[in-house]
Parts: sequence; C-alpha cells; structure tokens
Amino acid sequence: MNKKFTKIGIPRAISYYNNYPFYYGFFTALGLEVILSDKTTTKTINEGTKYVVSDTCLPIKVYTGHVVNLINKGCEAIFIPSIQSTNYKINNCSKIRGLPEIIRNVINVPFTMIEPTLDKTENISFNDFCFDAAYSLGITDKKEIKKAIQAGWSVYNSFMKMAKSGINYNEALDNAIKGKFIKKTIDIVKPLSVVIMGHGYNLFDERISLNLIKKLEKMDVKVFTSLNVSKEESLDAIDQLGEVQYWANELELTGTAAHYMLKGNVDGIIALSAFGCGPDSLMVDEIAYHCKEIGMPLIHLTIDEHTGEAGFITRLEAFIDMLLRKKRSKLAKKSIHENKLSYENVTIKKDKVLTGSLK
Repeated sequence: MNKKFTKIGIPRAISYYNNYPFYYGFFTALGLEVILSDKTTTKTINEGTKYVVSDTCLPIKVYTGHVVNLINKGCEAIFIPSIQSTNYKINNCSKIRGLPEIIRNVINVPFTMIEPTLDKTENISFNDFCFDAAYSLGITDKKEIKKAIQAGWSVYNSFMKMAKSGINYNEALDNAIKGKFIKKTIDIVKPLSVVIMGHGYNLFDERISLNLIKKLEKMDVKVFTSLNVSKEESLDAIDQLGEVQYWANELELTGTAAHYMLKGNVDGIIALSAFGCGPDSLMVDEIAYHCKEIGMPLIHLTIDEHTGEAGFITRLEAFIDMLLRKKRSKLAKKSIHENKLSYENVTIKKDKVLTGSLK
C-alpha cells in the first residue's frame, strides 16, 4: 500500500451535515486523520462570496468558504464529492452535482481534490464511490477498504438511531464519532410542535439557519426534522400525497413535511430554504398546496448572506403566536362542545328518570 496522505480535509458544508458520520468512520478506519473546516461564520460566507459569481446560491458560497478555510489550514487533500444521483433518476441540483468543477474553476490554489462520484442512474454505487475515494488516496487494499466501509456504516447507523429517537443533532453526532450510544430520556410535552422542512446543510448550520432550532426551543416549541423520519416513512408520505420523488434531497423536505402533515401531530410547518433555490421553491410550493387543502399553517423562511436576524425573529415569533392562538381557540371550542354533550347527556338521563317516575 502506498498511502499518499495521512490527513484529509472535509468542508463543514453540503453533504457534511447528512453524511459526516459515515465519512468519519470510513476515513479514520483507513488510517487518516480527518480535519474539519471551522464552523460557519460571516467571515466564511464573505470569503466564499469573493470566489463565485453574485447569483450563486448561499450554500455554494458557504461551501467555497469552507474549502478556502481548509486550504488556509494547510490541508493538501480535500474531500469534494460529486453526488449526482442517490437512486435511479433521483438527482441532486446541478450545483451539488458539479461541486468539484465549481471549486476547480474558482480556486486557483494548488491542492489535491479527492472527488469520487456517486451516480446510481449510471450504476455507480456507493461502494464504487468509496473505492474511488480510497484509490485517490493511494489505498488499494480491497479488504481494508471494505472494512472501512463497514466502519463508516457503523458510525452512521449509530448516529441515525440516536437522532431518530429525538436526541439533538450535535449531541448525536458527538456521541457517534466517539463510539458512544445514548438513549433518549423521557421527553417533556410542550404546548406547540412544528416540523421544519429543510436541507441539513441549511438547518443544522447554526450560522445559516440563525439558530432556528434553538430559537424555537426557547419559545417552548417541540421541533421535528428529517432526522426523526426514516427514508421509508418519507417515501410513503410522498406516495400518499399522490406525488413522486424527483430530487435527491426531497425526503428532507417534501417527505418530512408530508409525514407529519398526514399524521396530524404538529401544529404547523416551517419551510427553510436558501433564496433563489429552484428545487426548494418547487418542493415548498408542492407542500403549501397540500397544506392549504387541509388547513395546516405553513411559513416559508428564505435565507441568504444578507438575512438579518431581527426580521427573521419577528416573522418566526408572529408565526408561533398565530399557532398558539389557533390552538387555544381549537381547545376552547372542543371544551365547549364536550361540556355541551355532557350537559345534554345529563339532561336526557334526568328526563328518563322523571318520565319513569310518572308511570
């Protein structure tokens, strides 16, 4: 074996938020030290913005900034995958598909790009993707690579089990990469619950989402995300709506929102997307149509590098206040209805007793 590198840099953006547990398990099992870019800051966004044209979407600007951050850290090998399709004709957007080409054409600093391709439409499987990455690093022992794939799935599955049980994203991730598994304690019932439909790279990046989940929790709102829904549940929900999956990330948006909307156990839906994202706008419109049919409240929050926190919070607070007033009104009507039924039931029984006594 002729390993070319001892370290590999991974940008803390795009596929990181869904796949990092696997990446970590896989690369560490191959004997590499994983170097992450720093968490997203305004500086990260501004740095990435310098390299791309102005109408590039926020996630790509952020991704570019993270690559620059890794280069500044001295990373010689950076993992920049091309995830074309996750199933037959289930595609990613063009910018995510072309990430290696985008970075290659905008950053002219020398470094080695590890750029495996996942394209199930073209019969390039996830195992092929992993072998391609390993070969690019100079690792050719197939047994070693297969063991590393198993190690990656072990970390990933542990993360998903914890996240699905309700353990928050950061805690589940931290425990998974440390090889720990914790169980969810009894959850406290909260007055309101919402589901957020959004890509992991928008939602779980605290700078991009402006700490949306923490803000909702401070408002005493229970939050559900795509991590609480299995792939099978998302696909089933899309099918029940009479829709079909087209986009690779549709399970995070349409499938997640549909699952909770159909179950009827949330008070509202929050759609979070980057300004100008074509696929997101189609998916949000799709869910908005079905929400209107059943009277489910929905708010669409769009973000870009200029989004101000004050306006963001104002819209969020107004939406939560509306949900609370709606729920109180619903509970009041239910209470009045139940009291009326109870009164009528007592009156009927009383009439029967009186009628019986007159006979």
